[in-house]
Amino acid sequence: MSQPARHTVIDQWTGRHATALQAALRMSQDEMAALIGVAKRTIASWSERSDIVIRPELQRALDTAYQRADEPAKLRFARQLKAEDDAEAAAAGGAVPLTVAIAVVVNDAEVLLVCRRDADPSGITWQFPAGIVKPGANPATVATRETLAETGIHCTVRTELGSRVHPLSGVHASYFLCDYLAGEVENRDVIENTSALWAPAEDVTRFIPKQRIYAPVLHALEGNE
Repeated sequence: MSQPARHTVIDQWTGRHATALQAALRMSQDEMAALIGVAKRTIASWSERSDIVIRPELQRALDTAYQRADEPAKLRFARQLKAEDDAEAAAAGGAVPLTVAIAVVVNDAEVLLVCRRDADPSGITWQFPAGIVKPGANPATVATRETLAETGIHCTVRTELGSRVHPLSGVHASYFLCDYLAGEVENRDVIENTSALWAPAEDVTRFIPKQRIYAPVLHALEGNE
């Protein structure tokens, strides 16, 4: 049984979002115009002005169009937006070092792990939940928010374990030891990951080679076994 696409919530539809939805639905401008109930030139203007905020009555129409889309279309929509976000982050990376917040979530003697879907250039497969920290964002908040988004697990930060430039990916990584609060583990990010699970903390090096794990993380896990 295939897994459903990760649900994407758009708080405010812009030209960028509407154009991505059109592409995900594989519709022409004429077809999209008929679906939403607008003129073709309106659809064209959304494509030309990605930052335009769409008026309220059409926000509702786009909400409905997305909700009625099938799962493959929703998955294509999520992938399109993610690809654009990644491209933006890569462009920003030329001026601002990329930072990620990593959540080491423990639940008694277990630790939360995710398995990436695609082969990572850095060689990373199994890893702890993580998210990109955009300028002005709080890394601790990103760590807990992305854990919920990826795995369905609610957690709270116990302490910051430190930070480093990751030896494989080259990004600036901040590590947070987090305590489990609630939720059943599931793979919510089917675009990025193939699996999410609780692993015995004592066996974490069977998933991630010991030499790749930040030393303070290993020490923290040893204290939770």
